[in-house]
Amino acid sequence: MVMPSQMLVSPNAASDNMIPDVTASRTPARVVSAPLAPTAELTSTPKRRSFTAKYKLRILDETDRSEGTGGVTSILRREGLYSSALTDWRRARAAGTLGALQPRSRGPQKAPVNPLQAELDKANREVAALQRRLDKAEAVIAIQKKVAALLEEMEQTSERGGKS
Repeated sequence: MVMPSQMLVSPNAASDNMIPDVTASRTPARVVSAPLAPTAELTSTPKRRSFTAKYKLRILDETDRSEGTGGVTSILRREGLYSSALTDWRRARAAGTLGALQPRSRGPQKAPVNPLQAELDKANREVAALQRRLDKAEAVIAIQKKVAALLEEMEQTSERGGKS
């Protein structure tokens, strides 16, 4: 980054008459360089850490074996962990849920697949096909009733027409 040069006022100039010092303004501009590599602490996208069950059990064993004041604290500081994580891991270990020590994916969980779901879907498709066939058959029956009524009416009119 280049800093703009500033005009300096000559110290031997009178206080009322401030004359810029031409020799001072000709000094080269200061260049401040940026760091060549970004620091290790800053990443472009933060990433949530996940720990394996093996790592969690190793930390739990290490903290259980630590003696003296500050032993657990020094382990947590060294590993960059919070005491709440250690408490959660201890509860999971005490409950005997080793699977709870495995990292879980975030977000909505998939519902377990029902083994009878495929059979139910097939039965629903069959029911829908049969319902369509039933609707067609009912429509045909309704048309047949109308045709029969129309034919009967035509027959009655023809009988009346012949007698008169």
